[in-house]
Amino acid sequence: MLLLGMAAAILCGVLIVALLPTLRRYALARPNARSSHTLPTAQGGGIAVILSTLACVTIANSYFGLPFTLPLLALTIATLALALLGAVDDIRPLPTMPRLLAQAIAIAFVLFALPASLRITPDLPLWLERAFVLIGGLWFINLVNFMDGLDWMTVAEILPVTITLATFGLWGKLPADTSIVAVALAGAMVGFAPFNKPVARLFLGDVGSLPIGLLTGWCLLTLGQNYLTAAILLPLYYLADATLTLLRRVRNGEAFWLAHRSHFYQRATSNGFTVKQVVGEVCVLNLFLAALAALSIANAASAVNALALICGIGAVTLVLWRFSRTRMATQSGR
Repeated sequence: MLLLGMAAAILCGVLIVALLPTLRRYALARPNARSSHTLPTAQGGGIAVILSTLACVTIANSYFGLPFTLPLLALTIATLALALLGAVDDIRPLPTMPRLLAQAIAIAFVLFALPASLRITPDLPLWLERAFVLIGGLWFINLVNFMDGLDWMTVAEILPVTITLATFGLWGKLPADTSIVAVALAGAMVGFAPFNKPVARLFLGDVGSLPIGLLTGWCLLTLGQNYLTAAILLPLYYLADATLTLLRRVRNGEAFWLAHRSHFYQRATSNGFTVKQVVGEVCVLNLFLAALAALSIANAASAVNALALICGIGAVTLVLWRFSRTRMATQSGR
C-alpha cells in the first residue's frame, strides 16, 4: 500500500511536469472579483491527479489479484466522465442545469452498479435510500468543487480523509478495492501538493475537483455502510462550511448558484488569516476528526458515537467561528 501511494505520487508529479507548459498556454485561470489569486495561474492539475489515481487503482487490483468489479468499473467510467465535464467547464463555463444533470447521471450510474446489500439505512426502501444518496452525492461533489478556492485547501481536506480511509482499510474496516482507491488518491494528492503550494503554480480545476469529490464520496459511502458516524465525521468541515454558506446565501436572497467569496475559509483570508494559517487549521481539524472517527469505529457504543459527533461538531464550530472573526495581520495569496 505504501508503494502504491508512492507510485501514484510520482506518476502524478511526472504528468504535471509534462502537462504544465500546455496548461499554462491554454488553461489559464485569470483573477476576477471572486478569485483568491491575483495572477493568471494554470489550471487543470486534476488531469494528472485523476489519471494517476485510476492508473494505480487498475495496476494495484491486477497485482493483488482482485477482480475489477462492476461497481469499480462504473466508478472509473463515471470519474472519467466527470473529469471530461469539468475540463469543458474549465475552458468554457456550462449552464448550471445541464451541468447538474450530467453530474446526476454520473452518480446514478455509479449507484446503479452498487450491490443491493450496500445499505446505509436498511429500514428505508432501497429506491428511496438510493434517491437520498443521489442527492447527497450531487451535493458532495459540488461542495468539494466549491471548497477548492484556496491554495492547498483541497490537499488539506482530501489528504487526511483518504489517508484515514486507507488506514481503516488496513485495519480491516473497509473492503480492499475501496482501500486501494483511497491510497491511490492520497498518493496523487501528495504528487499535486508541491505545485499547489502557496502561492500556487497550478490549480486543480473542475477537471480535478468534481471527480475527486466522486471518488472520495464513494469511499465514504462504503465506510458508512457499517460506520456511519465515522463517514460523517471525516468530511465534517467541508460539509459544514459549504452547507452553512449555501443556507446563508439562500436566506440573503443571493444567486447561490454563482461563484462567490463568502465561504468561511475565504472570509478568513479577508479577516487577516494567511493562506497557510487557514489550510493549517483545516488540516489539524481534519486530523482531530479522523481521530474521532477512529474512536467511533473502535467503540461502537451509541454513547461513544454521540460523544464523538458532539466533539466533532464543536471543533468544526470553533474553527468556523475563528475564520469569521478579524485578525490583525494580513498576507496576500490564493
